[in-house]
Amino acid sequence: MVEQRQLARSKQIHRETGKTFYVATRFLPERVRHPTYVLYAFFRVADEVVDGDNDLAPEERTERLESFRRAALGEESTDDPVLAAFAEIRERHDIPKSDVNTFVDAMATDVETARYETYGELREYMDGSAAAVGRMMTAVMAPDCAEAALPAATALGEAFQLTNFVRDVREDVIERDRIYLPAETLEAHGASHEQVARLEFDEQVADAVQAELTRAEALYRDGVAGIELLPDDCQFPVLLAAILYADHHRLIRNLDYDVVSTTPSLSTPRKLWLAARARLAWWRNPDPVAVFRSVSAIPSDETDHRLQRVTGRLPVP
Repeated sequence: MVEQRQLARSKQIHRETGKTFYVATRFLPERVRHPTYVLYAFFRVADEVVDGDNDLAPEERTERLESFRRAALGEESTDDPVLAAFAEIRERHDIPKSDVNTFVDAMATDVETARYETYGELREYMDGSAAAVGRMMTAVMAPDCAEAALPAATALGEAFQLTNFVRDVREDVIERDRIYLPAETLEAHGASHEQVARLEFDEQVADAVQAELTRAEALYRDGVAGIELLPDDCQFPVLLAAILYADHHRLIRNLDYDVVSTTPSLSTPRKLWLAARARLAWWRNPDPVAVFRSVSAIPSDETDHRLQRVTGRLPVP
């Protein structure tokens, strides 16, 4: 059983480092909310192993990550409260070891890889960093037909990840010398990794950023369409998470896609306003797709897409 101190530490990490997702997590039933604190903290601890100590050589990071893997799988003891709690959650909810390994393998990729040439390469990375996360969350929620729910969980995980990649372009360059925008996307619009690394923004970079947002938005629509397959008490929180993450697209459009000069961030009042608006819409009609269309910043039909292409922006919801 997860100890109270382990849960408290996990919740603290989640609250401090995942503020957008934390708002949505608060709406989950306790049976899912508490394991979610642990899962999110686990993901953050893994990230710290890779990026937390800049003085470590790549070989040392890899060694630490392998120790992290063994502890997460319950193969060696650990004093870390988050890792110990995750090992318990993994067994209790029958989270496949393959998903844990896929996730850790993706974190190991970050040790050596700082650029991605194609979206195919990036998507292979996201199978561990995002899709595996969605699959773990699905295991904790325990829908009646998990296999049917997994494709949507995968799509949402990738959508969240792509939003983060686009939002954090500047931060990733400055703090990690890492660029997740694929070279093929940049080059298709006349830009390059070298230009982004120099933090130089122009219309070509803007077009590439818009292209990746459009890709992410298709994933949101696919993912939201499958939320109805989740348990009733989990549907609204997952939908709210999608609405909150997608609202970064509104901020990015309002910056004319300039994520090189600044990193957009949702304010707490905006998150709470979206949560209230989504809750009211859900009360009126508990249909994930309908609520997402009415509340989120994601275009929902071809008319919206045409407006975005012509103006660069959508009406602010």
